[in-house]
Amino acid sequence: MMSYAALFISALIAATLVPMQSEAVLVGLLIAGQKPIMWLVIVATVGNVLGAIINWYFGIFLLRYQGYPWFPASEGQLNRATTWYSRYGRWSLLGSWLPIVGDPITVVAGVLGEKFVPFLILVTFSKGLRYVFLAFVTVFWL
Repeated sequence: MMSYAALFISALIAATLVPMQSEAVLVGLLIAGQKPIMWLVIVATVGNVLGAIINWYFGIFLLRYQGYPWFPASEGQLNRATTWYSRYGRWSLLGSWLPIVGDPITVVAGVLGEKFVPFLILVTFSKGLRYVFLAFVTVFWL
């Protein structure tokens, strides 16, 4: 049970803006071979999606403070993000699994008012597919 908890927590934290590597935890557990692959992938996906939801809510919450001097993005940066998200739209959430840019995409989705259900579907698909691919590569090629 501790293995699942460690995987869940690492996946959750990895999906927020805090640096963390859930992939290493998943690969280690897969190599150990003591837990069912399907459950490891599910736990990692749920944790990572929950972290992305936290980012989305953070984006919604953050927008309330746009006029304050400590707001983390200038008006120009917010305009560029809006233009970029308007161009690629919700489909950019399929890149939420990517290192470095994936987590900010989920925050921007919240800031720009992406609806929750499409957000959840696209992020779950993207992040889940990443963990399935990683499990496949680990189990069949290592």
